Amino acid sequence: MDADNEAKGKVSDQAMQNPQALAALQDKIDSVSHSASIMDSLPKSVKRRVNALKNLQVNSTHIEAKFYKEVHELERKYSALYQPLFDKRRNIVSGEVEPTDEECEWQSDHEDEAALAEDLKKKAAIEEKTEDANEEKPKGVPEFWLTIFRSVDMLSDMLQEHDEPILKHLQDIKVIFSGPDQPMSFTLEFRFEPNEYFTNTVLTKVYKMKSEPDAEDPFSFEGPEIIDCDGCEIDWHKGKDVTVKTIKKKQKHKGRGTARVITKQVPNDSFFNFFNPIKVSPDRELDEDSEYTLATDFEIGHFFRERIVPRAVLYFTGEALEDDESFEEEELDEGEEEDPDEEDEDDEEEGDSK
Repeated sequence: MDADNEAKGKVSDQAMQNPQALAALQDKIDSVSHSASIMDSLPKSVKRRVNALKNLQVNSTHIEAKFYKEVHELERKYSALYQPLFDKRRNIVSGEVEPTDEECEWQSDHEDEAALAEDLKKKAAIEEKTEDANEEKPKGVPEFWLTIFRSVDMLSDMLQEHDEPILKHLQDIKVIFSGPDQPMSFTLEFRFEPNEYFTNTVLTKVYKMKSEPDAEDPFSFEGPEIIDCDGCEIDWHKGKDVTVKTIKKKQKHKGRGTARVITKQVPNDSFFNFFNPIKVSPDRELDEDSEYTLATDFEIGHFFRERIVPRAVLYFTGEALEDDESFEEEELDEGEEEDPDEEDEDDEEEGDSK
């Protein structure tokens, strides 16, 4: 008994040291106890009917899972329709294709609202011609993808200074959906021009998905979820691997008292660690840090697929960033939590009234 009590005490201590785990556990307990209390208070005949309703809900969940599988098929179908546009985007960015004057015409909202005076327009046209004559013409859209990486918080957090020269060679990112007879997944393809850092022309990251209710907890199903991912091996040129760094370490011989300096390679922070993800093993439980890293990885993969690749030019210009900020503000406005400052003011007013 003492051993059991000691074990329970250790588990309790660990939970108290991890507020997030404690909160999640408490929510689960509250949910179960609330559900149990309602069911316990029901007459037996009503309880039977509620169980029938729950079985209907399970059946509904399985239909919902089929719905999401068909949505995946639609995504695959429309991906083929989008791809010619994305291919042309890649060709313009890389400088392989020069768009026509007609394709380059773009009327901004500001110019619609207030047209420039005619003389200013003429002056601007003359200045532009002079600049064009003197300006060195860059190829395509330089640093297109690198600019996006720098601008998006989720990606800039991964970006290191030594990654930037490599990402200047990134020409395109593609999303490839799994085929109709394959398990649900999508692949991110990062396409590079020949460079001095590695021999690969394509780096890949495969995200494996599941769209089936859990047999033990079917009501937790909320649609397809990423369950695992596979990276790829990067064939670095000698001395160019930015995912490791060489450090020197001094070792002292215990007996003779002599010292020597050894060099060893240790992991280094880099965006390119993205292609070497943590592996999920069914027989090994991940620690909290690994779970967080993996969840972040899944979120980034989803963000590439849903936002970055389809709307790349708007992230390059910053317009999509403004949309994202507006969306976040709207969510905060609709939330239930009060502003801490407002709570303080309310407390002060309550104190004054007393």
